[in-house]
Amino acid sequence: MENMKDYQLNRTIFCIDLKSFYASVECVLKGLDPFNTPLVVADKGRGGGSIVLAVSPYLRKLGIPSRCRIFEIPENLDIIFAKPRMETYMEYSAKVIEVYLEFVSFDDLYVYSIDESLLDVTHYLKRYNLTARELAEKILNRIKEKLGLTATCGIGPNMLMSKLALDIESKKSPDFIGEWTYDDIPKKLWPVTPLSEMWGIGSRMEANLNDLGIYSIYDLAHFDVNYLKKLFGVMGEELYYHAHGIDMSLIQDKDRLRSKAKSFSANQVLFRDYTGEEILTIILEMVDEITRRLRMHRKKTRTIHLAIGYSKDFPGGFSRQITLDQPTHNETTIYQACLDLFERFYIGYPIRVVGISAGGLTDYDSYYQFSIFEDTQALEKEFILQQTVDSIKSKFGKNAVLRGSALKAESTIIARNGMIGGHNK
Repeated sequence: MENMKDYQLNRTIFCIDLKSFYASVECVLKGLDPFNTPLVVADKGRGGGSIVLAVSPYLRKLGIPSRCRIFEIPENLDIIFAKPRMETYMEYSAKVIEVYLEFVSFDDLYVYSIDESLLDVTHYLKRYNLTARELAEKILNRIKEKLGLTATCGIGPNMLMSKLALDIESKKSPDFIGEWTYDDIPKKLWPVTPLSEMWGIGSRMEANLNDLGIYSIYDLAHFDVNYLKKLFGVMGEELYYHAHGIDMSLIQDKDRLRSKAKSFSANQVLFRDYTGEEILTIILEMVDEITRRLRMHRKKTRTIHLAIGYSKDFPGGFSRQITLDQPTHNETTIYQACLDLFERFYIGYPIRVVGISAGGLTDYDSYYQFSIFEDTQALEKEFILQQTVDSIKSKFGKNAVLRGSALKAESTIIARNGMIGGHNK
């Protein structure tokens, strides 16, 4: 058992991120240096309220965030606007993966996102007769040489540590490489504050931990792990061990890594103000998409979360969730849960943002107890219909079968189905 723990905790893992990926690709295609070019990836034709997908490293250095709206960018900059091209970015991402596969096998590679991957190079250092840092430099140089893109790399003894080295150190390092060992935890990780600066801690969990008097990673690492587990379940225990740099995950166990998804979500930033009645069409379309993904991954959900953001001239919005009596993947049930939340908390302001997530996931084949108030035959027919629609969409595309509501003026589904990740192909 000890040998297995040593095997899991003492690897050599690279976490490689492509710096300002979308903006850098646009600069490369235009023959420009992303570190000296004020380029923004956004569809200017949609108006000043359009979301900025990415900004060049040059603009990041000036303090302009990568996610904002066009109107928030200072007007005194000679901005170059590039309309998002998701298919192009995916092609470049695939070419970067080809570079990784020049150095490691597919089994030792985990693609975390379009611009970030993890490589287990433990057994390759001896083969190449290189140190971890030398191999990292070689891979980053190869990406630059072949594609013109700048990448950063975090090196650590496990996946978590490599990710922390990437986020906290490598992006600020002159050579874009950060290397952490367990001995670095006290001086490099424990001083980190606010807590949300650490990967895996969001603003909500940060607020919960602050309520306990935990404000730094040091505080978290020295808190009572049993009390954290009592309050937050397995996540509390996991956060405690993460504060000590401990992570037992292996890149080679890809199925388990992918199954760790805790929710499925959909979000939209609308390009005009929507009324409460109009937004119901958007909610229905988003529920359709989320339930399709649940069925694809053979999962059910028990927790439905709805977030509504009002137009900029009105304060806030709301973010609420509801726990169902039992897990489901049924569209009608999930849509009704969203309606219940909307009717309870909506106060009539114009709407600009909507988000839905399905959490509390369980396996598809989990036990379901029918209520005496449910029409079991109707539920079975709906399930068969949904599977048939899924099959048609899988074969002929998402727009092959649509609800009649897709023809309404407020519907966005046809346009969004022609995009990748909510952006133009």
